[in-house]
Amino acid sequence: MSTEPAAAKDTQDPRNARDLRDAPDSKGSRDTKEPTSAENPWPVRTVARKISDWIHRLGAVWVEGQVTQISARPGTQTAFLTLRDPSADVSMTVTAPMRLVRSIEPPLRDGASVVVFAKPTFFLGRGTISLRAAEIRAVGIGELLARIERLRRLLEAEGLFAPERKRRLPFLPKGIGLITGRASAAEHDVLVNAHNRWPAAPIQVVNTAVQGPTAVPQIRKALSILDSDPAVDVIVIARGGGSVEDLLPFSDEALCRAVAACRTPVVSAIGHEPDTPLLDHVADLRCSTPTDAGKRIVPDVREETARVHQMRDRARRALHGWVDTQCRLLDQLRSRPVLADPLGPIQRRADDVELHRERGRRAMLNTLSHEQAAVASARARLTALGPAATMARGYTVVQFPDEAGNLQVLRSISQVAEGTPLRVRVVDGAVHAVAQTVEPGE
Repeated sequence: MSTEPAAAKDTQDPRNARDLRDAPDSKGSRDTKEPTSAENPWPVRTVARKISDWIHRLGAVWVEGQVTQISARPGTQTAFLTLRDPSADVSMTVTAPMRLVRSIEPPLRDGASVVVFAKPTFFLGRGTISLRAAEIRAVGIGELLARIERLRRLLEAEGLFAPERKRRLPFLPKGIGLITGRASAAEHDVLVNAHNRWPAAPIQVVNTAVQGPTAVPQIRKALSILDSDPAVDVIVIARGGGSVEDLLPFSDEALCRAVAACRTPVVSAIGHEPDTPLLDHVADLRCSTPTDAGKRIVPDVREETARVHQMRDRARRALHGWVDTQCRLLDQLRSRPVLADPLGPIQRRADDVELHRERGRRAMLNTLSHEQAAVASARARLTALGPAATMARGYTVVQFPDEAGNLQVLRSISQVAEGTPLRVRVVDGAVHAVAQTVEPGE
């Protein structure tokens, strides 16, 4: 409820007017008990102070309304809200500590319904009335959102929303399980879009309640059946749009934990893009709509066919390019002299070998001739200087035996005595003689 209409009504009551006139004015300069007139008016501060005293006597009240404007600037300690009565064109300003506004879950937004425990306050300087809030509570949808937010924080703290625990969907599942309402638009959207993309996609549909008290048990049972089926590679939970109350089963804690415990990847396709139940955070893949789920669980056969053709063309071009490169390489190798005329280098090397062999032979013969000439010259010199040549000219060599019996060349008459046997060598032999006399030379 709003206090402004009541305050406006009370100020129009003549009895309340008398109360204002009778209220003491601690700082008034004139007697405020006297009736006012054009000649004896009250100062503005007196009227404002009396209004303030009367409003402060109201005490704290509980007020219900709809938030239409929130002003919470960073760095300030006070937030300003406008609380509107949705049944009448009446609104009031509410001031609240910033910490109080920040502690509300989910955060306050325009249009949220709340119940405020506040005390009316009159500001003398501006002459305005506002409610000083000490407690703010969400009501209706806001209370549901607050409970969902608390559960979201709990599941997030347990790691059920962690990206590393989410599994990738198979590229082409051999079996798809679909949990949705019977003959619903969500079922139609998933089936039509999946079959348009991949006509051979096998989809096993399990119809359950998707709102109301029986929705969670039926969905959990269908989830258990599909998860235990080895032919199902991915499970889709789909539902069309709806209010917060309609989508409440998909934020149920038991369902979220059942999805987290599934061994098969789970796809969440609940409501429209703005709808984000807790199942979206727990599932391995979140799709904005059932139509989006039908497009993401299977590949597009046309796109894959085009991709296969594209890859085939790329492979063919790559192979042709490789073959052309190798052919050019072979042509380059064949054009090289060593392969164009493989015997040419051998022949040239053979000619070089023959040339060097001939040079070596001539050098060897030249050296041999030179050495032969040198030997002949040395032989001639030796012959000329040797005893044979001297004896040929008529000289002889006389030898005598020494004490050991070895022949010694006779060089002096003192080496022999009379009767010493001698051996006289001539050019063609030797003559043995005996020394008869020894005559010294003149």
